[in-house]
Amino acid sequence: MDVRQELISRLLRYAAIESQSNGREQTLPSSPGQAALAALLADEMRALGLADVLVDGHAIATGLKRGNRPEAPAIGFIAHLDTVDVGLSPFIRPQILRFYGKDLCLNAEEDIWLRVAEHPEIARWQGEDIIVSDGTSVLGADNKAAIAVIMTLLGRLDNTVHGDVYVAFVPDEEIGLRGAKALDLTRFPCDFAYTIDCCELGEVVLETFNAASAEIVFTGVSAHPMSAKGNLVNPLTMAIEFMAQFDRNDTPEHTADRQGFFWFKDLVANDSEATLTCLIRDFDTDGFHQRKRWIAEMAERIRLSYPSGNVRYQITETYRNIATSLAEDDRAVSLLFTAMDELGIEKKLIPMRGGTDGAVLSARGIPTPNFFTGAYNFHSRYEFLPVPAFEQSFAVAMGICRLAATGEKAGSAAVSD
Repeated sequence: MDVRQELISRLLRYAAIESQSNGREQTLPSSPGQAALAALLADEMRALGLADVLVDGHAIATGLKRGNRPEAPAIGFIAHLDTVDVGLSPFIRPQILRFYGKDLCLNAEEDIWLRVAEHPEIARWQGEDIIVSDGTSVLGADNKAAIAVIMTLLGRLDNTVHGDVYVAFVPDEEIGLRGAKALDLTRFPCDFAYTIDCCELGEVVLETFNAASAEIVFTGVSAHPMSAKGNLVNPLTMAIEFMAQFDRNDTPEHTADRQGFFWFKDLVANDSEATLTCLIRDFDTDGFHQRKRWIAEMAERIRLSYPSGNVRYQITETYRNIATSLAEDDRAVSLLFTAMDELGIEKKLIPMRGGTDGAVLSARGIPTPNFFTGAYNFHSRYEFLPVPAFEQSFAVAMGICRLAATGEKAGSAAVSD
């Protein structure tokens, strides 16, 4: 089986396992399908001869492909098991369509079309095979395309020189990077690593937000209307007044590129108490810390305005900008860029307005940039994956392993090994 066939076969096999994460659950993993997928991958890793294959109680699957160049740095690849819940079906029915420049019918029965006018990014892939869902779900190339790339890589490294390659498949990336936070790094002792996640051909992520969440609790005083004057303190009013202290334009819908924001996500209130949830994001470390201070300052301002009430808050850091870690050790980026250059892939550096498992690993001491799967429109029923871009993702991964071991150039022949 050639690389193209194997990549497609693996993606279709993994996509058939329902593994949508569930943000309402606090367990890890949050859904049983993720454990099922982890078990399948562990079996496949053992069949490929990997060492130290293990699935722990959190459905984190790890393994080691022992190298034949002991002097080479140990490289890691990490991908997430879960698909995102955006209100669509958790069951994915992938299909392969040839794009001839016209709208693609994803589902005739439901009249769901991927229209060129609405998604002009598909135009460059005329004449190519495109992997899509049936329009009732996401495709799940985020992140099962990456799983397919990594598993295909593991099966083909015997044909080339390479150092030790560690792999990790983690659950619940889509709901707070939970799996990466729980990963036992003694099972993933690499010098540096790569996430392969989302993003079109050539896209590279070397920057992410610094991220935190804040929970602000407003305690009021309940009173019957007949005795409310001078006594009632409405916690909902307190929460609304708190939000009013912030710049209306300093929000996700009014910012782009490297601009940070506050995002008030949830408000639950009754007569006595209101709980407000806010996401804090900023690329700049100083700006990130300032935003956390603003939460504290505004909470104190509201508390002083309602002396018979109370305001308390808690800020929890979620992940850090991977740029900090990569600045301290640029080997991962250097290898990635060289592999892409030798394959003739134009680099598209994007500041990720979100996080990756690599942001968690980078903060934990393993520099972990991200590169493309080749897919478009992730988190959408119109997610699609051009097969040539999928192949190039694999070629980059193979090139990185070769370059790390030998310093030789990674040519385009990596696609057809």
